[in-house]
Amino acid sequence: MARREDTTRRDFIKTVGAGVAAAGTVAATRSEASVRKSPALARGRVIGANDRINVGFVGCGGRMNTHIRRVMERHKEGGDVQPVAVNDIWDKRKARAREATGVDERSVHHDYRELCARPDVDVVVISSPDHWHHLHTMEALRNGKDVYLEKPMTYTVEEAREIAEAVQAGGRILQVGSQYTSMDHFWKAKKAIEDGLLGDVVWASGGFGRNRNLRGEWNYAIDADATDRTLDWKAFLGPAPKRAFDPERYFRWRKYWDYSGGIATDLFYHTVSPLLLSIGGEFPSRVTSSGGIYVQKDREVPDTFFMNVDYPSWTMQLACSVASGVGAPLVIHGSQATLFVGQNSESLNNTQMEIVPDNEYREEFVKKTGAEVLKIEVQPFARGAHPHMDNFLECVRSRKEPNLPARLGYQAMAAIAMGVQSYRDQEVLFFDSRRERISRKPLRT
Repeated sequence: MARREDTTRRDFIKTVGAGVAAAGTVAATRSEASVRKSPALARGRVIGANDRINVGFVGCGGRMNTHIRRVMERHKEGGDVQPVAVNDIWDKRKARAREATGVDERSVHHDYRELCARPDVDVVVISSPDHWHHLHTMEALRNGKDVYLEKPMTYTVEEAREIAEAVQAGGRILQVGSQYTSMDHFWKAKKAIEDGLLGDVVWASGGFGRNRNLRGEWNYAIDADATDRTLDWKAFLGPAPKRAFDPERYFRWRKYWDYSGGIATDLFYHTVSPLLLSIGGEFPSRVTSSGGIYVQKDREVPDTFFMNVDYPSWTMQLACSVASGVGAPLVIHGSQATLFVGQNSESLNNTQMEIVPDNEYREEFVKKTGAEVLKIEVQPFARGAHPHMDNFLECVRSRKEPNLPARLGYQAMAAIAMGVQSYRDQEVLFFDSRRERISRKPLRT
């Protein structure tokens, strides 16, 4: 995304420590000539079939509670994983995480680098604000850890590329935390497309609808216990612009450009990544965005947002409002038939998807499938199920690629970050897939 204050970021990098600087942290607008060489990456522990996977948790806010609960469930059920360390910058969350995991006081870290350097940590789960994802992940990778990284993958396209390159260079397992890529819907959509049931994919659409106007989206409760004495404000800001202590920004950080891309990073990543899984991972060629702050005036990010993402041979259209409660249907349109995945991108609790052929191909479709409308049975998430985290832990042991690996996560991040930058700069943006760079000028064909 654009408009990161580069001087602030560079100053932070100088002071955050040599280990992080070596990890290749860069400003959002870095030039190709300034790209650092890949950092030296430590080797992780070889985990045997009967070994426990030791987990460290970085950023123990609301979303992390879900991951801690799942690890603790598996720890109690089969003992195949166990928590060994937690990290946070607010005293109250440290205490909660310690109580939830049962780790001892010495395993509660204020500095994430200490946790990442621990030889007894195999896996680092990261659930920090978006602007910290790159620094936290690169430090874990530099220390030879596998990583479960909450969505969005990063704050910028450049940061996502560096992580993907480090994962490949170090042979690590990284799962980006969009659980939708572990849903039965998208794997069966992928098979239907590969089987040629839709013809060539021409365009896809999806979106979210939320309406919490009584309090507004992302207006989480502000805890009075969070003060400048109990909360390390400087550590929260990190590479973001310097600002005076403000609990509003700490608890409701998704409303501010310094730390988040709003709808694009919080919601659209959940649509872009599973659609790319189904249709095929690739970089966008052109991205445009629009929208505005129409109802919820207490924020910098739009409450209503649209993205048009052109790929070389198809287009993705995304629509969302957090001031209106009905989302756009999730549909994949082919040259011969259309796949109706769900009523919207968020609540995929349907147990069937439908493929409806175009009139011109109906006869051929019936011969191929035996049905005028093909119904595909799908399994929604069961209550209490955590297939995405389970998939990650299984891949840590098997060393197989997880459902949302670093490369696919990077390709999704390219579309997301370009969408935010297009909206903020009011420009059409292009992507040079050969050089993997954003361009403001159309590329020659």
